[in-house]
Amino acid sequence: MRARSTNDAETLALSALAATLTDERRARRFLDLSGIDTEELRLQAAEPALLAALLRFLEAHEPDLIDVADAMGVKPAELVAAREDLEA
Repeated sequence: MRARSTNDAETLALSALAATLTDERRARRFLDLSGIDTEELRLQAAEPALLAALLRFLEAHEPDLIDVADAMGVKPAELVAAREDLEA
């Protein structure tokens, strides 16, 4: 399922970012693997490239993708489609 617009994709990705950051283990892993620090994260949180990177991070570990999608009440495929839209 494709997100309907870039705004929809950004909204889904921002929600996924919030859900990711509420889990300490997942948040630390994202920060460690991305090399981004918390200040840079605050400054770039709404940037499509960072949001796409977050969604790629979730896709790379299916249990995280499923957990975040469940927490958001969406299907994992919607997060994948949002990433594709952000990268288009």
